[in-house]
Amino acid sequence: MTLLLDPVKIIKINHNIEKHMTDIAFIDPTLQPRPEDFNFDLRKALSSIIGVRVNVPENAFTAPSLGVERAGHGVMIEETGLILTIGYLTIEAQTIWLIDGTGKAVPGHVLGYDQESGFGLIHALNPLNAGAIKIGSSSQTEIGDTVLLAGAGGVKSTVKAAIAEKREFAGYWEYLLNEAIFTTPPHPFWGGAGLISKTGDLIGIGSLFVQQNHEDGSPFDGNMIVPIDLLSPILDDLLKFGRVNKSARPWLGTMVAEAPDTLVIAGLIPGGPGETAGLEPGDNVNAIEGKPTENLASFLRQLWSLGDAGIGVTLTIMREQDLLDIKIKSADRNAYLIQPNVH
Repeated sequence: MTLLLDPVKIIKINHNIEKHMTDIAFIDPTLQPRPEDFNFDLRKALSSIIGVRVNVPENAFTAPSLGVERAGHGVMIEETGLILTIGYLTIEAQTIWLIDGTGKAVPGHVLGYDQESGFGLIHALNPLNAGAIKIGSSSQTEIGDTVLLAGAGGVKSTVKAAIAEKREFAGYWEYLLNEAIFTTPPHPFWGGAGLISKTGDLIGIGSLFVQQNHEDGSPFDGNMIVPIDLLSPILDDLLKFGRVNKSARPWLGTMVAEAPDTLVIAGLIPGGPGETAGLEPGDNVNAIEGKPTENLASFLRQLWSLGDAGIGVTLTIMREQDLLDIKIKSADRNAYLIQPNVH
């Protein structure tokens, strides 16, 4: 299980650390990989990892939570300059600079962003001194496999790690992966880092720092990785339309945390559907459309099964000693964002 931490603090910790620390990246040499330990060209594979620097307008919807200056990594997956990264770096981007392993910097622009997987695509507007990495299969990996979580900067920015778990991950920001990958030890500059298999293929993109418990209850620190197998089904749509070509899921603008025997509204997105409808931090969520909520994952699946964005959703909540039904008009999360010109 994931330790419950304050959602707003975690967002700020994750992205403030990324912003400041990627400029002085340092990986303990004992955690760095040695080229002689791998049967592929390690330096060539790591050359595909690109530094990503993003500026966002101060009036952007995500500026208060994700910041206006963002830094992380991306991975070149096509020689044409197509770069895969974690989407929270690119949301509402105004300017993007891409830095290769030689220090060359070129501008880029957002091609697409997928809310469901969390992937973002960037196109380099000028050539980079980098090669494309081969895309592998995350489903073929196993717990215990040796992997590399690679940041921009080569070996010195890469952690030799292992897959600790593969399981469902539910995020308080209305996000769910059926099978995320968890690696340890953690990479300290994780956002958009490339997870590379023991055969040199790309198998995921770094998303979060997490504190986890194994099934036996023993704790470990690690990174949550979005598996690469989620990319293939959506790649064509992202390239053509900038998003997946289907109706958006209903979004409530809530940050929901699991607590013993209940779900708690830990925070609300300012101006979002939940706040507008009258939800308050501290509300306990008892049911959605009259059906009891078991955990965050089941709550999200129940929400998304109701229909498309815009549908009305009734949450039964306990506020102090009062049981209340609150009707919320859901929304398309993308409608709140400054949209890039994807062509």
